[in-house]
Formats: sequence, C-alpha cells, structure tokens
Amino acid sequence: MLEAIVAVVVVLLIATGVLLMFGPRTVFGKIRSLRNRASVPALFEPRRPRDVVQRAVNPKTQRVLVAAARLANWMRAHGHEEVSREIRSSAARIMANEPAGLYALQTTLRRVRVVNVTDSASQERLKTLAGELQTAVKDRFEQLELLPFRKP
Repeated sequence: MLEAIVAVVVVLLIATGVLLMFGPRTVFGKIRSLRNRASVPALFEPRRPRDVVQRAVNPKTQRVLVAAARLANWMRAHGHEEVSREIRSSAARIMANEPAGLYALQTTLRRVRVVNVTDSASQERLKTLAGELQTAVKDRFEQLELLPFRKP
C-alpha cells in the first residue's frame, strides 16, 4: 500500500515537472482552444484589425526624406511635375530598400541641376533645396558606407 502511494506521488511530481517545462500558457492555452472550438458562432465574428506599426527611421534617413519632400513640393509648385514625381518615388523607395532609394535620389538630383527657372530668386531657392538634399544624401551614403570615404 505504501508503494502505491509513493508511485502516485512520483507520477504527480513528474507530470507537474513536465507541465512546468512546457509552460502554463501552452498547456492551458491548448485546453482553452479545445473548449472554444465548440462555439461555432465565434468563427463568424469579425476580427479586430491589427495596429500597423511603422519601423523606426534613422535620423539621417529622416533628414533625407524631409529634404526630398521640400524639393518635390517646390518643384511641383513651379510646374516641374515629372521631376517632382521622380523625387517622391525615389524617397518612397528608401522605406523599402534604402540604398536603392538613395541611388535613385542621387540620379534624380543630377537631373534637377539642369532645371532652369527664369526668376533668379527661384533659381537660388532651387539651388538651396537641391544642395540640402545632396548633403543629406551624401551624409547617409557615408553613414551606410556605400561610397568610399575620401582621405584628406
């Protein structure tokens, strides 16, 4: 009789140890899921939409995006919609593939340099905005080590 009690205690201790190793969430979660399967109407209820979290953006990348948005807005306001669209698409590409987006912005900046505006004040503003974007892109290129560093 004593041997039977000891055997039951040993089996209970081993079962408790196994449950603790698997974790209470998995064991009790499986038990709950078995219990919830009986409620079929719950399957037809709409699920709550998940909150979409944007990834954190590097401050220098954010600086590039802000400079690109400023230049694109200025270009669009002054009738250069195609260049503005290219700048926006290049900036959008940065979020998916940052090096490809930076290269695309650099290529688009070469095209912006040949744009001429009749008003001298507007031409200065264009040079300022393009220079700001060029500096931001160059800084991010160097930070990502995409371009070789110049030795002084």
